[in-house]
Amino acid sequence: MNSYRKLVSSKGSAKVDSDENDLESGIERLLDQLQQEFHRLRSSLRAKQEHASLLDDFREFDRTRLDLEEGADSSDQALLREHATINRSTGQVDTVISKAQATLGTLVFQRSTFGGINSKLTNVSSRLPTVNHILASIKRKKSMDTIILSLVASVCTFLIFVYWLTK
Repeated sequence: MNSYRKLVSSKGSAKVDSDENDLESGIERLLDQLQQEFHRLRSSLRAKQEHASLLDDFREFDRTRLDLEEGADSSDQALLREHATINRSTGQVDTVISKAQATLGTLVFQRSTFGGINSKLTNVSSRLPTVNHILASIKRKKSMDTIILSLVASVCTFLIFVYWLTK
């Protein structure tokens, strides 16, 4: 009788464990779906923000053009409009410069990262001759592939030129 109770209790606990595993896997699937939806919505929001920014820039340009076409009521008004236009242009130039500086910072960081990788590979290749041999064979294979590809491209170009002349 005791062995029967142990068997029933073990089956019951196994059933509870399987239910918990099913629940955990369901929660993980739901989490994955929600994360995918979040990333999709975030990229959509970024695209719409960029689109709105471009439209705002165009609207400012259009307003400036309309102001110039209306004609100046007085020379003071014309100077004020010109001053406002110069201020907007200066702001846009500042925005472009800040983006260029951010891009420069990113490129410098990438350069340092790649330089670090190159120095680490050189260090490993000097310590382990087998790795050095593998790297040398990879370089030979790469140069051989480049030579073959350039020969094929030149032969194809020559054949196309000959076909064009005979046509």
